[in-house]
Amino acid sequence: MKNSRAFAETYVQPLVAGLLALVTLIGLIGPAIKSPTPHDIPIGIVAPGGQSPIAAALPPGPFKVTMYDSEAAARAAIDSRDIDGALVLSAAGPTLVVAGAAGDGITGVITGVFTGIFQKQGQQLTVETVHPFSSGDPHGLILFFVVLAILVSTLIVNALVGLGRAGLVATVAIVGVYAVIAAPVGMGLANWIAGDYGSGFWTATAVVALASAAIGAVVAGMGRLTGRPGVAIAALVVVLLDLVCSGGPIGSALLPDFYRFFAPAMPAGQLYSAMRGALFFDNAGVSEPAFVLSLWLLGGLILLALSRFTPRAADR
Repeated sequence: MKNSRAFAETYVQPLVAGLLALVTLIGLIGPAIKSPTPHDIPIGIVAPGGQSPIAAALPPGPFKVTMYDSEAAARAAIDSRDIDGALVLSAAGPTLVVAGAAGDGITGVITGVFTGIFQKQGQQLTVETVHPFSSGDPHGLILFFVVLAILVSTLIVNALVGLGRAGLVATVAIVGVYAVIAAPVGMGLANWIAGDYGSGFWTATAVVALASAAIGAVVAGMGRLTGRPGVAIAALVVVLLDLVCSGGPIGSALLPDFYRFFAPAMPAGQLYSAMRGALFFDNAGVSEPAFVLSLWLLGGLILLALSRFTPRAADR
């Protein structure tokens, strides 16, 4: 009996775990990218008299339209990240203003739809890009890989800590120390590769540190509470499901309903949004992601506190 159990733990368990990971990966990612469709992308329309037949001509579903009385009001809404683009109709012709740092997926959908509408009418649409990504990272890919690197590295560090023999105070300290070290290292490398991200660098770095501490506390807390199964669950949620729900660099607006439902509460998408807000929108839209990440940190600290009263705590 003992030999059978040892055989299963040594040979069968790793194979089963690998197959489960394989099926889970394909099962989560496949439906998310099978048929990307835009949903509720916030846009504005400026039209004489506040009325526009363009709004009625838009296909249902992709956009959430707000009418504005003036071009200045629409541009201010883009600056504050209330909308991702605005169509300005005037006697000089139609102009589409899009926020480049909203992401290629978002700007591509907005530009493609309105270009098609005006082409059918025989009109030339002027497209203006504001709040672009930096010239050294024109699609925001380097920034997103900072998100990915922070998630994975934080998982590794805190899984080892949570499964190790460190006490509660030492575990909390490691969670915090790694976050404080990893954030400037990760953002510093990204800044070096892409060039100068500008004055929002330190705000973005602070948000990255908050995200690392939040994810680290959850992973370490799950590890201390339930051991390897807890770490596996944490990895599934805060890395795999989290990254899929974020939609990657294209954003969650093009994902199916299931993923978009969870996206606002998941760390990766919120972190990426906060980084873009800090770097390209003068800190607009940073407060909500910071709040969500703070809730994750609070949840992780609660898990760590609860782990003090589990049977595993006696072994430390």
